[in-house]
Amino acid sequence: MTETVDESKRNRRTAKRILAIGLPLVLIGSVGLGYAYWTGASGTGSGNATTAAAAPALTVSSSVVPTNMAPGVGPSGVTVTVMNTSATQNVYARQVAVVITSVSAAGCDATDYVLGGTLPMVDAAGDLAPGGTATFTGATLGFNNKTGTNQDACKGATVTLGFTAS
Repeated sequence: MTETVDESKRNRRTAKRILAIGLPLVLIGSVGLGYAYWTGASGTGSGNATTAAAAPALTVSSSVVPTNMAPGVGPSGVTVTVMNTSATQNVYARQVAVVITSVSAAGCDATDYVLGGTLPMVDAAGDLAPGGTATFTGATLGFNNKTGTNQDACKGATVTLGFTAS
C-alpha cells in the first residue's frame, strides 16, 4: 500500500508540473492567436442617413384683433398665435411679420389705417414641439385719422391682415 500512495503522490506532482508549465503556454498561445486575429483584420463599409424631406408647417392665426376702429380712437394690440402642425418634427419660430393685405370697402385702403409697433413682432418662442404653440405680441392696428379728408367710405370696413412666421 505504501507503493500505491507514493505512486499517487508522484502522479499528483506530475499533474501539478504539467499544469504549472502547460497553462501559461496555453494562455500565451491564445493571446498570440488573438493578437494575430485582431491586427490582421480590416475592412471598409458605408451607411446612409436621410434628413426630412420637408420643413414642418406653421399655422398662424390672429387671436386678438382691434374692433371699432374710428377717428380719435387709439390703436389696439394685435396678438398672433403660431402653431407647429408637424406630428414629428420640432420647428423654431422666432418672429411674425404682419401687413395689411386688403380693406373690404371701396374708397378705403390700407393708408386709412396705421399698423405700428414692433414689426416684425418678436417673442422668445424658440423651439416648438410638434403641436406646440407660441404667442407673439407687439404690433398695433388703428384708424389713421386723415385731417381734412372724408373717410366715410371706411365705415364698417374689414381690414385683413397677413402674417408670415419664420
